[in-house]
Amino acid sequence: MRLVFSETPLNDRLLRSWLRCKRRAWLDRHGDPAQRQWTAHRELLLDEQRRSFSTLFPQRPQRGEAAALAAAPAVVGVRVRGLQGLARSGQPVEAHPPLLQRVEGRSRWGEHAYRPVIFRQGRRTTREHRVLLALWGQLLGEEQGAAVRSGLVLSGVGRGLQQETLPLSGGLPRQLEEALGRLDQDLASPQPPPLVADRKKCVLCGWRGACDQVAAAEGHLSEVSGIGAKRRDLLISLGIDRLERLAATDPEALASDLLVHGEQHAEVAEQLVTQARVQRDGVPQRRDASAALPELATAPGVLIYDIESDPDARDDFLHGFVLLERHPDGRWPDGAEAASAPYRPMLALIEHGEARLWQRLQRLLNAYPGWPLLHYGETERLALVRLAQRQGASERQIAALRARLLDVHQRLRRHWWLPTNGYGLKAVAGWLGFRWRQKGVDGARALLWWRRWRLGVGAGGRGSRHNLRWIFRYNHDDSLATWAVAHWLLAGDAEEGSGEAGAAAR
Repeated sequence: MRLVFSETPLNDRLLRSWLRCKRRAWLDRHGDPAQRQWTAHRELLLDEQRRSFSTLFPQRPQRGEAAALAAAPAVVGVRVRGLQGLARSGQPVEAHPPLLQRVEGRSRWGEHAYRPVIFRQGRRTTREHRVLLALWGQLLGEEQGAAVRSGLVLSGVGRGLQQETLPLSGGLPRQLEEALGRLDQDLASPQPPPLVADRKKCVLCGWRGACDQVAAAEGHLSEVSGIGAKRRDLLISLGIDRLERLAATDPEALASDLLVHGEQHAEVAEQLVTQARVQRDGVPQRRDASAALPELATAPGVLIYDIESDPDARDDFLHGFVLLERHPDGRWPDGAEAASAPYRPMLALIEHGEARLWQRLQRLLNAYPGWPLLHYGETERLALVRLAQRQGASERQIAALRARLLDVHQRLRRHWWLPTNGYGLKAVAGWLGFRWRQKGVDGARALLWWRRWRLGVGAGGRGSRHNLRWIFRYNHDDSLATWAVAHWLLAGDAEEGSGEAGAAAR
């Protein structure tokens, strides 16, 4: 690829990307825009940021330098520029602070000054927040003609709003200068930086599709399920830097090599090699010969259960169920039949109260006694049990509820090795050929639709019903995907059983 480097200044968006992932910043500047995917995560961040700012300043902030001259309490839309920190290279830098807060002082705008405000997701202020505030503070100081001594970090909304004043002194200016200098060097390279070792957070990035293709082509160790950054570094130190090399490794020899780093690493040596071999060969391998879903042997049907949640608000806003009845001849419905089975979505509206939701759930569960609750992952089990506990369910009731819950993900991991780079629902069901009706939709997108519906203006004081319809469709598809995995496990159990019966007959 031939690159043409322009005089485009460095900016705070590139710096933010670089602080998260050096490759991401390079792709932001030089990558093919057509390969960049839209993600709901950025929209959720911006939504939370707006709500946080609105909590701090109920009156809408004023826009532009005119607002700063008028001493507005809060200002947005100000662009600041300079050569700060990079005077040696002469590289210009610009930034667009999302919000400026008026503070005591004197500036070229009058008997007042401003400081930058940043919104923080998560529980703690990170290097990313500190360095960005430092950049905004230094450029803003040049712009207003008054030094910026501190920045403001916001987290939460409403009554949960938290404020932290962050001094922009000490080692921060040096950290900023070093970061900008290294960013400038990385962007000047004709080749992107290598893939990061731990790619779990790549799901939040719009370039993940492009990087996934590179990772698969390279046989990057992050493609092997169960290998994070630390294990990858250990394997590389042993000369194992690709999936193919791991697959060709003797498990006992690897266990011996890993033993010096801790027994826990030696214990997983065989698992890592087996997983790599299965992915290399593209053929699933039985891990445990016993039945994966013995509870379904006599069950008259199953309730397939999936939740949609807002983790920040600790709000499980949708409980969805597919009611799947067994055929009279004992056969279980296949995927096409499951798609036409009844679907029951239950919205958990705060204004209706949690007790009402619990009553509705009880009525549904009691209407289908003996039907196991199938779910994928521990989210549903934890949420339902906690709900029962909050609603005063007895220990006997909770024990009965636990006994009905059946985690398909857990059973899959216990009984099978799959040629997939992960065992999440999207990866496994996708490998089985299941397709979601809405392309590119995930839990983050469903949450975005939910927030838009909750905060929107429409009939009944709600947003567009399209948002709800899309959420229901996604939740329904997740339930059907769970059944696709369960049905495959049942087929594997049947094959194993017929094989054992044949061997006994012989």
